Amino acid sequence: MTWSIIARDKTTGQIGIAVATRFFAVGARVPYIAAGIGGIATQALVNPYYGIDGLKLLREGRTPADIVAALIAADDGRETRQLHIMDAKGRIAAHTGSECIDWCGHVEGNGFSIAGNMLTGAAVLNETAKSYEANEALPFAQRLLAAMKAGEAAGGDKRGKQSAALLIHGEEEWSALDLRVDDHTDPLGEIERLERVSREFWVHFRPFLPTRKNPAGTTDRAVIDAAIAATPVGKS
Repeated sequence: MTWSIIARDKTTGQIGIAVATRFFAVGARVPYIAAGIGGIATQALVNPYYGIDGLKLLREGRTPADIVAALIAADDGRETRQLHIMDAKGRIAAHTGSECIDWCGHVEGNGFSIAGNMLTGAAVLNETAKSYEANEALPFAQRLLAAMKAGEAAGGDKRGKQSAALLIHGEEEWSALDLRVDDHTDPLGEIERLERVSREFWVHFRPFLPTRKNPAGTTDRAVIDAAIAATPVGKS
């Protein structure tokens, strides 16, 4: 009922997940990211503990293949699940249960993993992959969304559209960008709009927040306001 892409931006090191489906609030249960370590998407008949426990195992240094094996071994419902994982080294592993609804499957490339189920056909994932590879010059968030839009144009979820999400993490435990559309007639289009809005203020304000290296962040409002004013609106 869902397809998603997990990718790592080779320029910034950011890890991102974009996902869309004909189901409510997909962003609440599918994407999980450990900053600087890797990402997990759990879908089909979602098991949230694949994300919760999988992130713990990623942080412990386990490989994606080991994590997939451990998660599905402990789950009697494994054949109804779909799962894919990519770590910061680019290692990828996936599981598509035998009871997932066609079309279902997984493709991977250099620095990205794409999986989906209950789709109109294999073209959804193939076109998502082609777009991601072809748009290397785009900023990371826009590249992920362009890829998902290409998959949607190829048919997407065979039941239609309802929700979408875009989650990106950089070095910090808090997200660099976390956008969700829970119920909409054009969820990916709305995510695109929100991403544009994020470039008006949020992405320029974000560097001033506290980090592990700078626990106080920047608190001088004059410095913050001057930096934002000097940045062209809409640029990231």
